[in-house]
Amino acid sequence: MPSRVFVTRRIPKPGLDLLAAAGVRTRIGQTDDETAVPRAVLEDGVRWGGVLVSLLTEPVDAALLALNPRLLGVANCAVGYDNIDVAAATALGIPVSNTPGILTDSTADFTWALLLAVARRVPEGDAYVRAGRYKLWGVNLMLGADVSPGGSGQRKVLGVIGYGRIGAAVARRAAGFEMDVLAYDPEARARIDADPGVAWAELDDLLAQSDFVTLHPALTDRTRHLIDARALRRMKRTAYLINVARGPVVDEAALVAALRGRRIAGAALDVFEREPALAPGLLECDNVVLAPHMASASVDTRGRMAAAAAENALAHLRGERAPNVVNSGVYETAAYRERTAAGG
Repeated sequence: MPSRVFVTRRIPKPGLDLLAAAGVRTRIGQTDDETAVPRAVLEDGVRWGGVLVSLLTEPVDAALLALNPRLLGVANCAVGYDNIDVAAATALGIPVSNTPGILTDSTADFTWALLLAVARRVPEGDAYVRAGRYKLWGVNLMLGADVSPGGSGQRKVLGVIGYGRIGAAVARRAAGFEMDVLAYDPEARARIDADPGVAWAELDDLLAQSDFVTLHPALTDRTRHLIDARALRRMKRTAYLINVARGPVVDEAALVAALRGRRIAGAALDVFEREPALAPGLLECDNVVLAPHMASASVDTRGRMAAAAAENALAHLRGERAPNVVNSGVYETAAYRERTAAGG
């Protein structure tokens, strides 16, 4: 087997250690965590490697995949894989894999961190103290919104859009805050109906009733700009929007307008529509919390993601079914058989 793996950008050590232990030669395209990989480096690496290990920041398109007739697979070190042209990969006989399940709890935890941060104005309070403005405690200082029943005794409503592993994990955590939970996901209606403590709601109803709306859908043509100006108008003026899914699920320009006009109380974003660029005006909004796509960024979780990507890469190299293949039908194609024969 071609024992060479091209890693677009450095992944955590557990993944690199697994590849080294298997005797695989590894080339890393970019070791600077804050610098994108130039297209020429990507192309050279794909030509060199037997398998491509990519991150969601690198576009793996049909032209890139076609550069190496011996490329045996793409192992994305992420759950999402919208950076990869999976249809083109399948047509070329190339299996594509991802790293699902591993980051569920870390991402659900971070969803709640963002929700609490924006509701209770934690970043604002931190900045206020650091700026030397905290001179005297006051009863009107940094008034935010309760997440639990709080002072009013009124149970809050959490609306969960996208009810896969992460959405369900976020919903489970709501019990600790005595919240009522609504969920919307056309592909998970049966699972929602079977989940105690969670009620199905159509999208418009969920938006209208929820005090907090968290987003967890995959990015598809159907979910792109799912939260647009119309959807934001459906939300309560006292409601908060939290996005840890993919940036284009939200029309960011419409969100900026809603935040500026106080049509919703606030938002917290871990992802952005044209990441890492932000929509004009977003930085100037004082009712939004911004994070650099860090929902899965715990040492344990990112290390296990890297190891899973490496395990997938090794399976690709051996011509075996990868543990987390996303286009499993590729293994039955003539293109795959021809490619593995050439690779071997």
